[in-house]
Order: sequence, then structure tokens, then C-alpha cells
Amino acid sequence: MKANKLIQYLSIGIGLLILPLIAQQFGNAWVRIIDIALLYVLLALGLNIVVGYAGLLDLGYVAFYAVGAYMFGLLASPQLTDTFPAIAAMFPGGLHTPWWVVIPLGAVLAGLAGMILGAPTLKLRGDYLAIVTLGFGEIVRVFMNNLDAPVNITNGPKGIAQIDDISMFGVHFGKTQELFGMEFPKVTNYYYLFLALVLIGILVCYRLERSRIGRAWMAIREDEIAAKAMGINTRNLKLLAFGMGATFGGVSGAMFATFQGFISPESFSLQESVMIVAMVVLGGIGHLPGVIVGALLLSALPEVLRYVAGPLQQMTGGRLDASILRQLLIALAMIGIMLSRPRGLWPAPEHGKAAPMAATSAPK
Repeated sequence: MKANKLIQYLSIGIGLLILPLIAQQFGNAWVRIIDIALLYVLLALGLNIVVGYAGLLDLGYVAFYAVGAYMFGLLASPQLTDTFPAIAAMFPGGLHTPWWVVIPLGAVLAGLAGMILGAPTLKLRGDYLAIVTLGFGEIVRVFMNNLDAPVNITNGPKGIAQIDDISMFGVHFGKTQELFGMEFPKVTNYYYLFLALVLIGILVCYRLERSRIGRAWMAIREDEIAAKAMGINTRNLKLLAFGMGATFGGVSGAMFATFQGFISPESFSLQESVMIVAMVVLGGIGHLPGVIVGALLLSALPEVLRYVAGPLQQMTGGRLDASILRQLLIALAMIGIMLSRPRGLWPAPEHGKAAPMAATSAPK
């Protein structure tokens, strides 16, 4: 049995390693789709801590994504040196912060933002919590959009460009690398970096789920009053859930910034938050394999449907807009999946099961 599992894991590992090399044969666009899908997996894993484990409906999760992205954009681009002469004098060669600073810093800043969000919402539940977190996400986006006056910090709606690529252990991820006679372009280099971060994220979530903290989160999710009566510090654990989930968003945002080389407030809209929540719900709330499947499906589906919407638009003589048609197909696919699998594509085994009935009835 152990030998079979080992063979299975080795097969999956080899498949993940050669996946971008196979996709690369059909064009770098397909590898790019996989890269973005891995970033969404990391985001969904973080949101699953808040929504799936602790049962806190967070509709402003994209705010932490934005915090990480803008942190990296400001620390690894000419934006601050062009705006502030003092910073330019301190860093004559430009502000090029190394990866071993920006990745932990993105996680820490986003975690602090998550705790700041969680502090005033400790007594809120359900719809009220969703409305407050939604407002927080919009506040961050509007803030980034207007922070170009009176001092231009984020460059407002124009966004931040010329963001550095990551260089790690002598490997420049933005340049084509050669190994054993094979070429590894930028999108393939970033694939392996994102895959490593996703695997680390899965390991962290797996350990959290089976820890005392994870079980306490699930107790709060099922019945907060009963959890508090059992001596669980619901206040601190809720703050920890917000903070831990936000760290994943911060790291994802930093990776998105360096991968794109450009960020703007448009990338962090409410629609992104809703889509990440849909990934968790569609895959299976609180179940790691389901969350991963939901994130991969919903992140890749819009890109794949581009190749379907185009021919359908031509069949209608161009009367239907391809982008609107693509959104319609995505919505229909989501509705169909939820109708056929109301508990998610891969739900947790315990989720939705009723308590067993007593074997014998009480004597009258």
C-alpha cells in the first residue's frame, strides 16, 4: 500500500515538473494560463483558512492581494525614486529589493492588514461580516487609485510599471534560461517558483487543519457559542485566522506584481474577491483538494473559453460581444456545477452529514 502511494506521488511530481514543458510546445500563452492558475490556488488556500476553517465570510480578500502587490511594486520599481529625491539619493542604483526581503515582508504586511480588518469585525457574523469585509476591500482599491495626489505614491489609475523580475540563487526568472539543451522562458521559470510556493502553502494548510488551532477554528465555524463555552478564545483565534489567511494573499500579490511587471487598481476589483470566494465554495469549503480543484477550474476556465467565445461570435455574425459571451458561458458553467454538485466538486467527507440517529429510542 505504501509502495503504491509512493509511486502515485512520484508520478504526480514528475507530471507537475514536465507540465510546463509540454504546454510550452503549444505556445507560452498556455504556460501563462497555468501560472495564473497557480497564483489563484495560493489565494484560494489563504481564503479557505478564513472561510473554510473558521467560517468567516470574507468578501474583501482581494485587499490583501493588493497590499502584497503594491508593496512589491513600490520596493522594486522606479516609482519611489522618481517621486522622492531623498530616496533616489539613498539608492543611486535604483530601489531593487531582493526576493528574500519582499516575500516575507509581503506576508507580514498583509497579515497585519488582515488583523486590522479582523479587529473591528469580531462581533459580526454572516451577512454583516460580508458587508464590512466587502467595504474594506473597496476602500483599499479606492485608496490605491487616489494615492497619486498631493504626493504621487501609487501613480493612481496609471499604475506602477517597470517592476523588477525576481532573481534567486543566480537565476534571473525574467530571462530565458538554458538547461540540458532546453530553453526555459520567463513563464516557465515562474511556473516552478509558483509551484514551490503552492506546495509550501498546501503543507502549511494541511498542518494547520490537523493542529489544535485548526480544530478550534472548525469548532468556531460549527458553533461559536459552544466553542466559547468550551473555553476556546474565539477573539484571538478569529484574528489569527484573518492574519494567516491574509499572508497567503500578500505573497500571491507580490508574485503577481513581479510576474506581470505592472500593477494597477483595476486588477484588484470586487469581482476578483467574488471569484476567489467562488473557487473555495465551488471546490468544497474546508477541503484542501476541493479548494485546489475549484481554483484551477475557475482560473483556467475564462482563458480556455476565449477559444470558444470567438467562434460563437462569428456564428452570430458578430452581433454578440465575445467578452460578454465568455462571461455568460462561465456563469452557466458555475450554475450547472452547483446544481449538480451542491456541496462542491470535492467536498470534505464530514461536511453535510447529519448526526447519527440513536440506535434505540428512549423508554416511555
